[in-house]
Amino acid sequence: MSRKLKKGYYVKGQFVAEGSALDLEYKRELKGTDEPTRTDLKRESTELQKLGEDLLTLRQDVMTKLELPDKLIDAVTEVKRITNFEGRRRQMQFIGKLMRQLEPSRLDDIRTALVEQHTPSAQETQLLHQAEQWRDRLISDDDAAGQWMNLSPGTDSQQLRALIRQARKDAKPEKPGQAPRHGRAYREIFQMVREQLQDQAQSDNATT
Repeated sequence: MSRKLKKGYYVKGQFVAEGSALDLEYKRELKGTDEPTRTDLKRESTELQKLGEDLLTLRQDVMTKLELPDKLIDAVTEVKRITNFEGRRRQMQFIGKLMRQLEPSRLDDIRTALVEQHTPSAQETQLLHQAEQWRDRLISDDDAAGQWMNLSPGTDSQQLRALIRQARKDAKPEKPGQAPRHGRAYREIFQMVREQLQDQAQSDNATT
């Protein structure tokens, strides 16, 4: 008995059966309808899944301000405790499902919160610049270490001076004409100075 052939057509060498999901998608596109296509839905699902993953990076105080549904907050809290790969993957899928149930305005609030959290404030940017300036001064100026200790007496002076000596040694090019090198000590001086400046800023904010 001969097999009945399916009705359909070819698009770019691919057979599209009439009544199939792909056929309906093409017909929607041809009609210019605003109804989302299968591709649109998949793209949206992927985007919300990624947004759900980014949600895990939000600070607790920011999460509280968003006033998200308790079920979503519980799901985010739970996934942070899961270490099993498969269990974590399934929990993230569940979070993605909950994200798709949120209103568009609530999703926009989450995106805005993520941008604001990961964008350094003017104070943080200024602090980084100050740390860079002090690091360069400490390495290039012999008097800078004493000035820094007067500003920040809580700094371990012996460790700082040892790092300065090592940073100066590392910066000397091996061959004439080579650019100065920056080793581990160079980075550790910046880290030490930045942490001290940050502590001072927090202390100042607490007293105001």
